[in-house]
Amino acid sequence: MSVMDYAVLIVSCAEGVQSHTETVWQLLREYGVPVMVFLNKLDRAGANPDRVIRQMRSRLSPDMLDLRRYQTESRFSNEEAEAIAERDEELLERLFSTGCEDSIWLDALKVQVAQRLVFPVMAGVALEGKGVPEFLRVLSAITQTDRKSDAPLTARCYQVRHDAGGQRLTFLKLLSGTLRVKDELPGGQKVNELRAYHGEKYRPVDTAFAGDIVAIPGLEGIRPGDAVGMDEHTRFRTEPMMAADVLWDEKAIPAFRMMQALRILEDEEPTLTVTETQGHIAVHVMGRIQLEVLRQLLQERFGFAADFGPTHVLYRETIAAPSIGVGHYEPLRHYAECHVRLVPTTPGSGVTFRSLCHVDTLSLNWQRLIAGHVSEKQHKGVLTGAPLTDVEVQLLTGRAHLKHTEGGDFRQATYRAIRNALMHAESVLLEPVAGFSLRAPADMYGSLAGALSRLQADVDVPEYEEDSVILRGECPYAVFAPWQEDFLSLTHGRGALRVWMSRYAPCREQQAIVEASGYNPCADDSPDSVFCSHGAGFVVPWNEVRSYMHMSHEEFQ
Repeated sequence: MSVMDYAVLIVSCAEGVQSHTETVWQLLREYGVPVMVFLNKLDRAGANPDRVIRQMRSRLSPDMLDLRRYQTESRFSNEEAEAIAERDEELLERLFSTGCEDSIWLDALKVQVAQRLVFPVMAGVALEGKGVPEFLRVLSAITQTDRKSDAPLTARCYQVRHDAGGQRLTFLKLLSGTLRVKDELPGGQKVNELRAYHGEKYRPVDTAFAGDIVAIPGLEGIRPGDAVGMDEHTRFRTEPMMAADVLWDEKAIPAFRMMQALRILEDEEPTLTVTETQGHIAVHVMGRIQLEVLRQLLQERFGFAADFGPTHVLYRETIAAPSIGVGHYEPLRHYAECHVRLVPTTPGSGVTFRSLCHVDTLSLNWQRLIAGHVSEKQHKGVLTGAPLTDVEVQLLTGRAHLKHTEGGDFRQATYRAIRNALMHAESVLLEPVAGFSLRAPADMYGSLAGALSRLQADVDVPEYEEDSVILRGECPYAVFAPWQEDFLSLTHGRGALRVWMSRYAPCREQQAIVEASGYNPCADDSPDSVFCSHGAGFVVPWNEVRSYMHMSHEEFQ
């Protein structure tokens, strides 16, 4: 969707707006894609396009523009002309003075569609081709693209695939400029081949122009959503909320082979994350269906039979109040000391860095190195080892040796200082909270409300539409995930449910989850420090480091 000029949304005249229709509509809105609607299956029993248009105006947008008359007659009816003029004062005045001129109205409609002010609706029977040629004619008349091939090159990566030989293919949509074989992309990578794909088949091309979609073999480091020639980045609005262990016959398939296959799939799929800890492989996914897809892909593409263990939600950790930590790294002929303060920040801010240390105390090059070490890895919390988030790492002070300090010394000191601060902190376990929107027959409101209450869901005031009830709210994903399957049976397949990642919040069962995890914070990243005495390094436990440190941070207390 990030590279679409326009989208055609197909809606059945018989079934009307479904839950997946609303999901797709929401994504199109988030990406700002202009949309036209084709009402399909006019020949089906129970087809009612007028009812579906009312549905779409209620559930999707009030700006649905019924163009069925224009689709068949190639001229605007009075109702269509008035609907277009409602959004343009100049057109409205012209309508009352001289009437509708199709060419002028068509130009205005192009602008309104491109700006998502209106969403044209047409209809037909796609299986028999009825209404399709007329629809395509109107589509061509009311769409426009402004691509500048003589401008500097800008492009967006929207997909990564691997061909049968395992070669990485980066698919780019050129937004402006021209790209030729042997050109260099911004950043220095050379284009050795351009491919125009149609399904699995492709043909080589020498030049691609603004608006074209091409695949470039061999590029590294460019991921779906990345921009080329621009600072802009499109963040895909998906975030895994659950994880599962990968299970397979390690005698038949070595762990490194399984990891290679999963890394290829991870490279292609932005919603998939693969982790490995001491030969133990896990995947972070959006839901159970994605696990089924992953199982099939491993079998079809690599011939690997794999299964997955029980799913569990992905937690995160933060702190409740500021905490100071010290990291000292001084084996023989090495030296670095780093004092940091961790400060809780706003939800969703991740891990950030700020220096409060004067350059007279620690030179700027060492401070920049520390900042890099803060951001170069995903730091773990000390409760369950979940990723640390919503924390600002403040550099208070530090010290280097003129002769013995190397870059890696401050990496060790920084990691140990952050870990040391976490050991002294009041840590908080965060759990994912899912947002949900469900639609069901109105007579099921009582049973649904009761079930959601038992889940301790936070539910908004119910909305009623015709014979349906709509409930929206939030619920901790740990209890809501298994209930999604119960919802289908509870509504006998007549309900529609949409679920998404909303936010992270303090976990209700923190103590039980921490105890069940059995996590040892000292066995992972060490909070201890290394000091030197009589020409040899020795380890000082984290809770005794402050009595050994070479600098003071009392002014920051």
